Amino acid sequence: MPYQALLTKHCQYFDTNVTRDISWRKQQLQAIKKLVIENEKDILQALQDDLAKPTLEAWITEISYITSDVDHTCKHLNKWAKPRGVSTPIVVQPGKSFIKPEPQGTVLIIGAWNYPLQLVLAPLIAVIAAGNCAIIKPSELAPAISALIGQLIPKYLDNNAVSVVEGGVTETTALLTLNFDHIMYTGNGQVARIVMAAAAKHLTPVTLELGGKSPVYVDESADLTITAQRIAWGKWMNAGQTCIAPDYLLVKENLVEPLTLALKAQITAMFGENPKNSDSYGRIINQRHCQRIATYFNDGKIMVGGESDIESCYIAPTIIINPALDSPLMTEEIFGAILPIVTIEDFDQAKSFVKQREKPLSAYIFSRNNEQVAQWVNEISSGSQCINDVIMFNAVPDLPFGGTGPSGIGQYSGKAGFDNFSHLKSVLKRPFIKDIPVRFAPYSKWKLKFLRFIR
Repeated sequence: MPYQALLTKHCQYFDTNVTRDISWRKQQLQAIKKLVIENEKDILQALQDDLAKPTLEAWITEISYITSDVDHTCKHLNKWAKPRGVSTPIVVQPGKSFIKPEPQGTVLIIGAWNYPLQLVLAPLIAVIAAGNCAIIKPSELAPAISALIGQLIPKYLDNNAVSVVEGGVTETTALLTLNFDHIMYTGNGQVARIVMAAAAKHLTPVTLELGGKSPVYVDESADLTITAQRIAWGKWMNAGQTCIAPDYLLVKENLVEPLTLALKAQITAMFGENPKNSDSYGRIINQRHCQRIATYFNDGKIMVGGESDIESCYIAPTIIINPALDSPLMTEEIFGAILPIVTIEDFDQAKSFVKQREKPLSAYIFSRNNEQVAQWVNEISSGSQCINDVIMFNAVPDLPFGGTGPSGIGQYSGKAGFDNFSHLKSVLKRPFIKDIPVRFAPYSKWKLKFLRFIR
């Protein structure tokens, strides 16, 4: 079916008001959960084929994430969808003011390849919860999952409301010419600018989930063993291909050696002496990206790792000390298994270092110094933050997920996702009042007295 005809089909179905019904939305959400549970084996295999994702990691970050999101959304959907009363000032009394969430229409969801199931279905959960239709475009760089999504969505969801379009740049470009009611894109800033420019032609609202260089500050008060454990897990999960993974560390000179040793110990604990042989360590999505990441080895002193196998898309967990600050390693989002450590003199320099760069998607601090933690939270602008951990804010469904500035526009997850894909319509309802003098309309006598009083 031509893409315009597909969009028209969904728009016409939306106009029937079927998707506005809360019970329909819950049925579709439960169908997403059923899709994931009943096809878990095939999903895990597809993730293995695309990214060599370890089974436990894939289950936690993709399958369990989706089923938990469905449960949370269904539990709270009735409350989210209710009209939200607001205070009505006396000047418009008697009257009732409220906000009515209403669906927007048909949403285009353009997924990413690093979490190719989660980054399609999690937005879809929010889109359907808000009562919309959707056209899904999975990433062509994860072909196994893309094909599986294309096969399963029509079997489980209402085909009049949800469709899948597979393909690459040509198909995405064609979809972006259409007049959607909202566009959701997850990926890099370069493509995001193309998406935003296309959306601007129709004044279509966009949600852009991007990335950036997420900093980590570690001070002397931190427990280095726990700190290293949490950083290592967050950095080398999915071989570093996580938009909220730690991108670089900021530490004082005296912490560089002990923190490096602690991180090395954690790498060995997680993946053994040779991570290439570990069934707990994934691979880079393709050889092109693997080659890109391998070039970063030239940008600083390698303290841990540094091995690569382009043919098998392998990059070893790697730590590089004090790379040149104008090198690609420190100016581009790494999105891979390399962790630079940059030495700073003090906390103020760490803050200044982060502030002088583009706003990141996430920012992390490890410290027992409550004053410094408060300054970090108050002064460092980022999409999200963790104190004494990384990434785990993403496991809290009531915390909105999204960037700021170059790291993204808009938020989703939980109620924030429902609101993001809804139009929050303002409504004022007033009764007829018979005693309003025509010459003072719409003010009654008592209102005029009130207005004189407040002057």
